[in-house]
Amino acid sequence: MSDGGTAADEVLDVVDEQDRVVGRASRGEVYARGLLHRCVFVFVRDPQDRVFVHRRTATKLAFPSQYDMFVGGVVGTGESYATAALREAEEELGVTELPAPTPLFTFLYRDPKTGNGWWSAVHEVRCTGPVRPQVEEVDWHAFLPEEDLLAVLDTWTWVPDGLEAYRLLREHRAAGRASG
Repeated sequence: MSDGGTAADEVLDVVDEQDRVVGRASRGEVYARGLLHRCVFVFVRDPQDRVFVHRRTATKLAFPSQYDMFVGGVVGTGESYATAALREAEEELGVTELPAPTPLFTFLYRDPKTGNGWWSAVHEVRCTGPVRPQVEEVDWHAFLPEEDLLAVLDTWTWVPDGLEAYRLLREHRAAGRASG
């Protein structure tokens, strides 16, 4: 955050079950009270069609030290999913001039352990330049062939919402192939 605040102080839109804004609260309050909010997930591939995979830092408020096959984060107050997807992808990858991520679908995620939930917009983008991931966000990263990603799905500890988004992305792709 550029204003000197912490991530927990960031103000987010609170939404209802239909993804309509019903209020605002700090990220810390949203997490503590389990309020519905918005997040973006961006599936990043390089020119060789490999997938950007990373391990989150131990200092993250949600799912510290877990692996993820998406970059992304919370949608700020008054921000669109599309704007948040580009902002988050550029921030986490440490790049500029990334093409606008393509929106694919949205879903309401509910954490099975806590019951907390968030509306999640899944996007994809191709990153053609070198990445310089934010050290505050990313502890380790690599571009992996998707078959290598599939090989470690059952052995690495993944963020649960990213794992669900990836399952739904694979279903989305399969449905697209079946209809086209």
